[in-house]
Amino acid sequence: MKKVTAAIIEKNGKILITQRPRTDKLALKWEFPGGKIEPGETPEQCLVREIKEELDLDIKITGHFMNSTYKYETGEIELICYLAEITGGEIMLNFHEAAKWTEKGKLNEFDFAPADIPVGQKIRVSFHL
Repeated sequence: MKKVTAAIIEKNGKILITQRPRTDKLALKWEFPGGKIEPGETPEQCLVREIKEELDLDIKITGHFMNSTYKYETGEIELICYLAEITGGEIMLNFHEAAKWTEKGKLNEFDFAPADIPVGQKIRVSFHL
């Protein structure tokens, strides 16, 4: 099973979501930003690296939020989600098609990648800003 990380980043009452590139196998699906864990990396190290590479943001992980498992046609993934806050940088789209700050109650209006759907559901019902 492939292990992947995601960041739940809240700022001013809104959650950061990103849209996958149109050339991706999950083209234009929305997700919580993050990426694949490389050999020798902890999930936390992976998430800090991925957010820097993909969005040019520095983050601090503040806690574990949840895990989500999903079986795609290409294989099963475990999505390990952490709460994080931005400590520096400005959003730069180095990988994604778009990035958006949205209210937690509006997350269901976006077409999320399947592994991210349970994360959005949990945020809507249990995330206290």
